[in-house]
Amino acid sequence: MAAEFGGGVTLSDIYQNAKKLLLRTRDGLERLERLEYSSTSTAIDSPDLSFSVKNDITQIRSLCVEMDRLWRSVAAKSQRDLWKRKVEQVAEEAESLKQSLDKYFLRNQKRVTEAKEKAELLGRANGDSAHVLTIFGEEVHARQSVRNSSRLLEEATATGEAILFKYSEQRERLKRAQRKALDVLNTVGLSNTMLKLIERRHRVDRLIKYAGMILTVVVVFIFWRWTR
Repeated sequence: MAAEFGGGVTLSDIYQNAKKLLLRTRDGLERLERLEYSSTSTAIDSPDLSFSVKNDITQIRSLCVEMDRLWRSVAAKSQRDLWKRKVEQVAEEAESLKQSLDKYFLRNQKRVTEAKEKAELLGRANGDSAHVLTIFGEEVHARQSVRNSSRLLEEATATGEAILFKYSEQRERLKRAQRKALDVLNTVGLSNTMLKLIERRHRVDRLIKYAGMILTVVVVFIFWRWTR
C-alpha cells in the first residue's frame, strides 16, 4: 500500500503522473523527429511542440526531486528499495529525453544558421552575378585544363610503354636470330674473326636499343613537364 503524505497525495500518485508525462514527452519527441525529416530540403520546426516537450521534461525532473525526497520516508525497507529503483528509472528516462531534445535543438540551430548563410550567399550572388559567373567560368576552365593535361600524359605514357614493348620484342627476335646464325656458322665452319664481328654488332645493337629507351623516357618526361 502506497504511503500517503500531506494533502492526500501519495508517492504512487506522483509516480503515475511522472509516467504519464514520460509517455507524452516521448510521443512529442517522436513527432518532432517526424517533422524534422518530413522535408527533403528544410525541416519544419514546431516551436510550440518543442516548448511543450521541454516543459514536460522540466516537470518530470521536478517530480523526480519530490519522489526522491518522499521514498526515503517509506517505513518498510523493501518498499523503500523498490521505490528507489522506480524513481531512479524515471530520472534516467527523463535525462535521456532531455539529451534527445537538446540534440534536436542543436540540429535545428544548425539548420537555421545554414539557411541564413545560404540566404546571404544568394544575396551576394544576385548583387554581383557577373563576378560569380566569372569565377565559375575560371574554375571550369582550370578543371578542363587539368583533365586535358592528364589525358595527354596518359597518351604519352602509353606511347612510351608501346615503344619499350616493341624494343623488347626486337630484342627477343635478335636473340633468336643470333642463335640461328651461330648454329649456321658453326655448321659451315666460318672463322672466329667472323663470329667476333657478329658479337660486336650485337653489342652495338644493344647499345642502340638502350639509348632509344632512355631517349623515349626523356621525351615523355619533357612532354609531361611541358603540359603541366
